[in-house]
Parts: sequence; C-alpha cells; structure tokens
Amino acid sequence: MIAVEEALTHVFTLISPLPTEEVELPHLAGRVLRAPVAAQRDQPPFPASAMDGYAVASHDAESYRVIGEAAAGHAFAGHVTPGEAVRIFTGAPIPQGADRVIIQEDVSRDGDRITLTQPLETPLHIRAQGTDFKAGDQISAPRRLRPAELALLAAMNCPRATVSRRPNVAIIATGDELVMPGEEPRADQIIASNAFALKAMAEAEGARARILPIASDTVASLRAVLELAADADLIVTIGGASVGDHDLVGPVAQDMGASRAFYKVAMRPGKPLMAGRLGDALLLGLPGNPVSSIVCGHLFMRPALRALQGLGAYPMQTATATLGRDLPANGARTHYMRANLGPGGTISPHPNQDSALLSVLCQSDALLIHPAGDGPRKAGEQMRYIPL
Repeated sequence: MIAVEEALTHVFTLISPLPTEEVELPHLAGRVLRAPVAAQRDQPPFPASAMDGYAVASHDAESYRVIGEAAAGHAFAGHVTPGEAVRIFTGAPIPQGADRVIIQEDVSRDGDRITLTQPLETPLHIRAQGTDFKAGDQISAPRRLRPAELALLAAMNCPRATVSRRPNVAIIATGDELVMPGEEPRADQIIASNAFALKAMAEAEGARARILPIASDTVASLRAVLELAADADLIVTIGGASVGDHDLVGPVAQDMGASRAFYKVAMRPGKPLMAGRLGDALLLGLPGNPVSSIVCGHLFMRPALRALQGLGAYPMQTATATLGRDLPANGARTHYMRANLGPGGTISPHPNQDSALLSVLCQSDALLIHPAGDGPRKAGEQMRYIPL
C-alpha cells in the first residue's frame, strides 16, 4: 500500500492539461480560464457620480443655480462654473468644471436654486476614471470563472475568453449484483448508486460526464463497456478493482493495453484503488462500497479533473477545526471520517463509520482527517478536515 499523498502524486503524473477553446461570454460560467484577458477600457470610463445630488465647482457659496441635469447614460453637455450646479444621479458622468457632488439630503431646492442645509462633507462623492480597473488590466489565468469574473469580463468589454475544453468522463459500475434505479432487483441484488454521485461531482468540477451500462462480472462484458469509453479523457470504474475472483478491472484493462501506476492505498474507506492510463484516458478504478467510492472521488477524481483543466496538481483544500469529542488511536491507514461542523469551529465525527452507510455521508458536511498511525486525540485539539 502507498500513502494517499503518494498515490495522488502518481495520478498527477498521468495527466496533461486538455487543449483550449474560445468560448462566448454567456457560456463561460464554471469554465477554467487558460489565457489572461485584458480590459478594453477603463472602468468607470469617466469620472462618475457616486451619489444622487448636485455636481458643483467647489467654492464657498451657500446656494447654487441649477443649470441642467446628468443621468446615467445622459451626460450634461455644458460646463459648470462657480455658483452653478447640475442635478446628477449615481453613475452619471461628472460635468466639465465640476469637482464635487453635494448629496441631495444636504440641500433644499426652490425652483432652479439649491441652498445648503448642512456643512459640506469631506468626501467628494466622485469615482475617478479607472477606479475599478484601467484599459490593459488583466484577469489572470488559470482560474475557475465564477459569477464575479463573468461580470468583470463583461465590464471589461471582453465578449469571449480562452478556456480549457471540458473533460469527458465515462463512469462504469461493475458487478452482477447491480441494477439501475427503477429496475426490479432480485433478492440478491442492490441498486447502483455510486455512479450518480460521481457524475454529479464530475459535472460540478466542469466536466461532461456520462454513466455507461453496468458491466457484469465477465471479461467480455467489462471489455465491451470499456470500449464504449474510448473517447473519454477520464474513465472511472466502480468496483472490481480488488483482487477477488470477480475483480476484473485490473486484468481486463491491462489486457487492453492499460499501464497501472499503483494499486492499494493506505486509506479508509477506500483501500482497493488503482490508477493508470488506458489509451488516451486517465483510468481511476474506485472501490465498490458506496462511501468508499465517493470519498475516493473527492480525494482523487476531483483533483484529477482540476489538473486536466489546467488548474495545477493540488490535493483538495483542507481547513482546521476543534475536535468535538475524543478519538481513539488510528491504525496504519489514514481515516477520512464522516463528520459534522458545529458552532464555534468544532468538528465531530459520526460514531458509525461503516463504509456502506450512505445515510451517514448524507448527514455529513466534512471529512475529518485522522492521519495514519496517529495517537489518541482529545476533544479540544485542532484537526484538519476536507469540507464537503
């Protein structure tokens, strides 16, 4: 067995970032930017009013004559001289000659005259040209494009960007004991569930994922389904990665030309895990237990998909929290314990860590990391976790 960190390093060595493509702005949400994008103009593109009020040329007058109006998208075309004011609204260009905005709450108006009712405030209530960004400023790459980046691209007048091609993921559940949801299982069968979680996880990472037919426990069936995944960038198998008589993923994949980087990882849940290359695809062989496969999906599939999209070779980000109850000493495998975050920055693992219990995983919002060989831990100690 190898450590989780070593196994993940092996996975990263099997990955090269996918090619890029140019995509229009409305379709960029969640995509990974691969080339910097430069602003085409300043923002704001002119000195702009930060408040509703009156634009004036600074001097010590108590009252001003209103000579016009400026609204967003409708600039005042004239020039403001001392003693004059232009009614102005938030976002409107500051008229020539004006150098401050008096907010409307600080004046009274009678016809075309305004009179100060409060001493002038120190703020000028003017946003200088280019306060947000200037022409030529860049959004750096690589990065995941969130809603905020999309708004920034639009404000920069950038209608498209260069992003990673979406990874194509093929998910294959294996085993005679499995049937798809909605089918009638025999008394000795169960419903295939893991593939749906893995598909959702892959899509949340920006991939296109599809669930292929269940492969039965025969060489011919598994080979036929693996051949359906020939166009995938990542093939994820579920079950059949151990060394039992019916565990065929390793032998069949090797017979099809796969190279295997490792087998067995010192972790729980999820020891029987393999990785390699099958044709042009990264192959991840996950364990069949529901929780084991999903935990391995978080630890290996998600970082692999990020690396494929050019986001670098990094493990899942961890945080620290205060242990909510005592933990006994751990064994030789790192334990990723289903846990809940509590008030005050605490974390408490569930008492039942059986790797077959999906219901416990659904109740959890973190994986508490209990390192291999770690001694007993007392409530109040700091421990790392992966948010779910």
